[in-house]
Amino acid sequence: MSIRVLGCSGSIAAGCRTTAFLLDDDILIDAGTGIGDLTLDELTRVDHILLSHSHLDHVLGVPLLADSVMRRRSSKRPPIMVHGLPATLDALRSHIFNGAIWPDFTRLPTADQPILLLQPFQTGDVLQFGARRIEVLPALHTVPAVGFAVLGTQGSWVFTGDTAPNPALWQRLASLNVASLVIETAFRNDESQLAAVSRHLHPAALGHELQQLQHPAAVYITHIKPGELDAVMAEISALDVRHRVQALAAGQVMPLA
Repeated sequence: MSIRVLGCSGSIAAGCRTTAFLLDDDILIDAGTGIGDLTLDELTRVDHILLSHSHLDHVLGVPLLADSVMRRRSSKRPPIMVHGLPATLDALRSHIFNGAIWPDFTRLPTADQPILLLQPFQTGDVLQFGARRIEVLPALHTVPAVGFAVLGTQGSWVFTGDTAPNPALWQRLASLNVASLVIETAFRNDESQLAAVSRHLHPAALGHELQQLQHPAAVYITHIKPGELDAVMAEISALDVRHRVQALAAGQVMPLA
């Protein structure tokens, strides 16, 4: 297995893509603007999309992908499965696939054979895709949200999703062998109040969270806003943590055994 980082920025600018990861060649974990760097053939191979939550920077690729690949996917192939919390899927139905913002691709090209099928999950579920298993992890955000753990035989790749300080996450990770942790840090320390209101992390809060990661792991920082990378990483580098911490980069490929 491998995970390709398509986007890991907190917003857009030249060279910045919002959150999207590609597991092997057929599973998207979030669908931000980063999926726009996939070729049409690569987009056509996607069979599953796992959504951490309903915010635009994580879901806007879903309706656009459906429009791009609908004519190219064989009618013999099943719909693309969009997996999310019930609240996330309800938000897609109500606010995107409503005919006003975007056509309803859960009923196109026909209601009997749509290009998209919405599939709910719950926190704690373990989703099976062939031999691959992905656990749905708890997150704390301004809307219902989750993270994900891609479970490997030699360690798991964990993505926290957008989250405030989250004791339930660390309780679960205590019993997982975490090889790589992708954790968001959206704001500088002097923006701690904004981070609290929007339920994101800043470096000081990140330091507290990482104290709860019991075994050394490779830690990758995601969701930094454009133009803030150097400032945020400088504050993170001053933390007293025992883990290897670096900024995640679009285009990075992360092997997972």
